[in-house]
Amino acid sequence: MLKRRSTRIHSSKEREGVAAVEAAILLPVLLMLALGAIEIGIAMRAATIMQSAVREAGRLVNTDWSELVGDQDDPNTKLERDLRNYVTASGLPGSALVISITHAGADGGQTFDLADPDNELQHVKISLSLPHESISVFPNRYLRGSSIGAHLVMRAGLSGGLSN
Repeated sequence: MLKRRSTRIHSSKEREGVAAVEAAILLPVLLMLALGAIEIGIAMRAATIMQSAVREAGRLVNTDWSELVGDQDDPNTKLERDLRNYVTASGLPGSALVISITHAGADGGQTFDLADPDNELQHVKISLSLPHESISVFPNRYLRGSSIGAHLVMRAGLSGGLSN
């Protein structure tokens, strides 16, 4: 004698809350992934803008800036002001930008004076740093204390605008 196997058909009443439970579990995870992707996108945008700014600063270092710099200004001050203006015009807080212009060769880390004729054809390092908190859209404890940076190392040339 064969036993008949009973198959039970689940009624819709038994599965009423399943979709709500699944949504309650998955929606926070999906929301965190979406917010994280937005935050990383903002950081990548800032890094791209800062890299463009430091590239423009490198062009200024290698041009004849004698007519670009006023009598009361020095090239380092003009370079820092131009970097802040470029970053601010691109939508980032230029006031929070940390700028350093230093030697990159044997005197690495010491301040590089662009107006000094002895620094002609010496390696200069231009570094930018922006605290992540200044561009973050969401309260984010994981990236707190970190910063976004860009730097460029090149030779200072063309006599820095000095007439020989």
